[in-house]
Amino acid sequence: MKSFLKAACSFLICLVVPAIVFAQHQTHPALPHSKHKTVVIAHRGNHINAPENTLASTREAINCGADYVEVDLRTTKDGHLVAMHDAKVDRTTNGTGKVADMTWQEIEGLQVFNRNKKTHRIPEFKEMLALCKGKINIYLDFKDADVVETWKQIKAAGMEHQIVVYLNKEEQYKKWKEIAPEMPLMTSLPKEITNKEQLTAFLAHTHIQVADNIADPELLKAAHELGLSVWLDVQSPTEGPASWNEALHKGVQGLQTDKPAELVSYIKSHS
Repeated sequence: MKSFLKAACSFLICLVVPAIVFAQHQTHPALPHSKHKTVVIAHRGNHINAPENTLASTREAINCGADYVEVDLRTTKDGHLVAMHDAKVDRTTNGTGKVADMTWQEIEGLQVFNRNKKTHRIPEFKEMLALCKGKINIYLDFKDADVVETWKQIKAAGMEHQIVVYLNKEEQYKKWKEIAPEMPLMTSLPKEITNKEQLTAFLAHTHIQVADNIADPELLKAAHELGLSVWLDVQSPTEGPASWNEALHKGVQGLQTDKPAELVSYIKSHS
């Protein structure tokens, strides 16, 4: 995941003093309720026993007690919102081609690769919403979709208070603030931000509730003082108690993991 607005960073730094005053008067959308003190995010679902971004991996995330399931959102040629990480279906299915060039009927007919020999398919976003309602929050990685249609489906499902949207592009931020100003937003900070003053200036211009790429202790402290949550990505083939302990000792508020069941157990045993 990469940040946006890098070009605006130098300009924002020049506005430190007015930004501090401005930031003190901001109201921020509330994050969804989490079961654990440290937020556990299942990366693309709990995909150890079921394929990523499927209803099955989402059920696994629910069953293991994760606070959030990450859902990657894309759009078919005929406007259907679907859960898919890659722009192409080649890696995860028995088909080929770009999601944006395929109709929902074509997408629906694909089989998602799996380890348990069961047949899985690419789900529509509305199916994910229905499955997650009242059971688990959604970390919505907003890859390629229409904000108006996404918000329409979120409202229709009654999921307005169970979602955080991860932004990948500047125009996504502007659109979400216009269409759904109370939706909690998340992104990566520009690398140029290295101190509290710069972070304050950025947050005065870009009103996010969560960042995913702050590891420096001083900047983490500044983020905490400014009311910004930090959810680090720790997913890797070698992740485990050592890497989780290292991240938690930095004072972050959440972890995105490929091993949500194990992380939930670890957090409970160390709370």
